Amino acid sequence: MNAITLVFRGDLSAQLTIPPTKGEDVRYPLARRASIKDIIEALGVPHTEVGALLGNGVEIDFAYLPVPRDRIEILPPIPPVDVCSPTRLRPEPLPAVAFAVDANVAKLAPLLRMLGMDCWHQRDVDDATLATVSRNQQRVLLTRDTKLLKRKQVVYGHLVRAQEPPRQLREIIEFYGLRPLIVPFSRCLLCNGKLLAADKNDIRHRLEPLTEKYYDSFRRCGDCEKIYWPGSHRQRMEESIAAILAETGP
Repeated sequence: MNAITLVFRGDLSAQLTIPPTKGEDVRYPLARRASIKDIIEALGVPHTEVGALLGNGVEIDFAYLPVPRDRIEILPPIPPVDVCSPTRLRPEPLPAVAFAVDANVAKLAPLLRMLGMDCWHQRDVDDATLATVSRNQQRVLLTRDTKLLKRKQVVYGHLVRAQEPPRQLREIIEFYGLRPLIVPFSRCLLCNGKLLAADKNDIRHRLEPLTEKYYDSFRRCGDCEKIYWPGSHRQRMEESIAAILAETGP
């Protein structure tokens, strides 16, 4: 019979559009010549969600062309995922950890920036633009849209499982092992620019009277010029960060 057996490990089977007929095994007829990447995505699983492929017990890549009676295991990535190290499926690693955020997880952008993570986000951009930004700027694309992650331009991406923004943030921290990279309040929450120390005398004309009176430590975004100071809002964010990190692994 011109068919192969596909075994989806972890939670990958939950993404299948065709339910497995026996446990995690899927019998797939080879009606056409197609790469294993195309076959996996035809069944509903984006290539970004695959961490490794085993063809008859041997590691293979996305370009592999299955033949009848193959048994192929599709494994999810194992956290913490290091996007800066090459793998068989992704031989060209990212130069640094950086993200692009889709509109359906838009609230992740300021939360990641709050932790000092490089995170691109713009309103009202289409899928083609998001995929291009992810590729050209070498960013991990975060979304809840499986179709977006199936675009060929997207090399690094993650289908966000959690629904509430704080849980989404914890998910990303743990999945990519971000704790050692966290530098709170080092990026602009609005535009993602880096924050620089600002002399009070240089920005005094932009401060409200009470802010000028009670605060002496300021930082300014190097891109959009927004000014930040350690007011009550800073304390609330620090408490939020502490609560989120307390629930993530070391």
